[in-house]
Amino acid sequence: MYTWDNNNLPILQLGDDFYDEVEAAKFPQETLRYWNSSVGINCEKSHFVKFTPLENNLAKPLALRYHGHQFQHYNPELGDGRGFLFAQLKINNQWYDLGTKGSGQTPYSRSGDGRLTLKGALREALATELLESLGVNTSKTLCFFETGEKLSRNDEPSPTRSAVLTRFTTGHIRIGTFQRLAYLKQTENIKKLTSYCLNFYYHEKSDDLFDETSAAKFLQAVVDRNALLVAQVMMAGFVHGVLNTDNINIAGELFDYGPYRFMPGYDPDFTAAYFDQQGLYSFGRQPASFLWALHQLAESLKLAFPSLVIEPILKTFSDTFNTAVHRHFFRRLNLKIQSNEKNSELISELISEFFGFMESQKLGFEEMFFDFHSKRVLNQPELRLKYAEAESLLQKLAEFEIEHPNLELHDYFRQKKPTTLLIDEIESIWASISENDDWGPFEAKLQSLRGFRGIY
Repeated sequence: MYTWDNNNLPILQLGDDFYDEVEAAKFPQETLRYWNSSVGINCEKSHFVKFTPLENNLAKPLALRYHGHQFQHYNPELGDGRGFLFAQLKINNQWYDLGTKGSGQTPYSRSGDGRLTLKGALREALATELLESLGVNTSKTLCFFETGEKLSRNDEPSPTRSAVLTRFTTGHIRIGTFQRLAYLKQTENIKKLTSYCLNFYYHEKSDDLFDETSAAKFLQAVVDRNALLVAQVMMAGFVHGVLNTDNINIAGELFDYGPYRFMPGYDPDFTAAYFDQQGLYSFGRQPASFLWALHQLAESLKLAFPSLVIEPILKTFSDTFNTAVHRHFFRRLNLKIQSNEKNSELISELISEFFGFMESQKLGFEEMFFDFHSKRVLNQPELRLKYAEAESLLQKLAEFEIEHPNLELHDYFRQKKPTTLLIDEIESIWASISENDDWGPFEAKLQSLRGFRGIY
C-alpha cells in the first residue's frame, strides 16, 4: 500500500499531514557553548543557530504534529512548541533526525515563548553524556549555543540566560503521534505511519498488502525496544521525570530531558519533577509508565487494524524487561550471566540483596556498582571491610565469573569514587557559569563523564 524511497528524505515522503513548515527564531547572540564531535557531523556549525538549510536537505524546518497523555490526562493541544525537525541524515544505512529545542515559536507554542534556558541546555547535554556512558539508548546532544536573550521562568531565578540546542536522534515519531491520528480518526494515516516506522526505524518492508500481521510486528518491535530501554534506565539509577506519551518515542530511545534526576541511593519512590506530587513518574514506577504508554499505542493501532490482537504482545513486556534488567545488572558488574533454571533463582537473589543492602545502608547508587564491579569488593581489603555486613550478598557474588578481566584495569577504577551527576553537582556547575561565566567545571565534568565510556 505504501512504498518508500530509502534514498530520499523520509519525512517528506510521509507528507504534510504530519507537520507544519516553520521559521527559526533570529537570535541576538550566537555563542557556541558545546559541540559533540563524537556524533560525527561535519559541516559549518553556524547551521545549528542560524538554521540555514543543510545541502540537499529540508528547505524549511518542520514542526511535527502530535497529541499525548500528560500525567495520564489526554491533551490534544500539543505538537512541537519550541522545537522542530531541522534535517534528516542517512549514516550507515540508518536515518537520523536533527531536532531542536529552543528554536522559536511554532503553531503549537500556545502561550510559550518557544525558547530554552541556558541551564536547561546544559542539563540536557550532561544527562545524555552520562546516560551514553552508562549504556542507555539515548538521544545525543549535538550542540547548544547561547543566544543572548533574557527569559522569565517560574521555576528558576529570572531573568535567565537563553540557548538553542540540537539533538541527534534515531527519530522523533512519538506514541503521541499515533494518538493524534486516532483522536482524529485518520485510519489511513495510522496505516501509513505504521508502514513508515517499520521501514525507516525497523528496516522491515511492508509489502502491498499491509494488514494486521505487519501491525503486530510493529507493535511487538516497539514493546521489545522500550522494555529494553526502561531496563537500561533502571540500571542507571535514572529518573526521567516526565514520561508522558509525547515523550516516549517508537524507536526505543530516551530523549527530551527536563526535570530529570540521577538517584543518590536506591529509593523506588524517588521523583524528579517538583510538580509530580503523586509520584506518578517516580523511579520505581517507570516500567509501569512505559507499559501504560504502550497500551495507548496499541489502542491507537486497533482503530486502523480492528482485528489486531494486542494483549499477548503487551504481556511480553514484563518478561523482556526482567530479562534485560538481569542482563544490564550483570553488565554493570562485569559478570557472566548464565540464564538457566539453576541460576535464575541465584540471579534474582543477588539482585534483590544488592539493592536491599544499598537501601538499608544508604549507600550511593553509583558507589555500590563501582565497588562491586569485577568483584573488586572481594579482593580489596578496605572494600571487604566496608561490606562486612553483607556476607550473604558477597557469597552469592562469588558464585559468578568475571566477563571481561581487563576491564578492572581501567583507569576509571583507580579513582577513589565513581563519577556521578547528582543535583548538587549540576547546581554547582551552573553557579560557576551564572555567577562568573566560568565554563571550566562544565568542561571538566564532560571529560569525567566520557572517561569511562565503553565500560558499561
